[in-house]
Amino acid sequence: MSINDPISDMLTRIRNAGMARKNETTMPSTKVLVAIAKLLEQEGFIAGYRVEEQAPQNKLVIDLRYGTDKKHAIREIKRVSKPGLRVYSGKDALPRVRSGLGIAVVSTTQGVMTGYEARRRGIGGEVICTVF
Repeated sequence: MSINDPISDMLTRIRNAGMARKNETTMPSTKVLVAIAKLLEQEGFIAGYRVEEQAPQNKLVIDLRYGTDKKHAIREIKRVSKPGLRVYSGKDALPRVRSGLGIAVVSTTQGVMTGYEARRRGIGGEVICTVF
């Protein structure tokens, strides 16, 4: 089965697995998805990730994180830039998610990073998604 938008597919799988209280979720692996997973792990939204090698395509396994009250660490995860409507922001117009409580994932010329890091480096880019 071909996927038109692997990033949206990844976000939906994370959202659905969190609502179903699963420990982990799997998806086909790409470099961008691994970079997003790495960023989510650094910011504390997921417990971890790993890439499992398989014959046709590698598999990305994301370990979800829950709080002491069994609530998912990610309350809201939304796709901003879509294949049909790309959303780019300059360094001064990068979104602040919930007054700094969440993160915006931005794809820049220097790689995938948070909106805060892109603002600190003084670069803009494509706003991939927001996580809270």
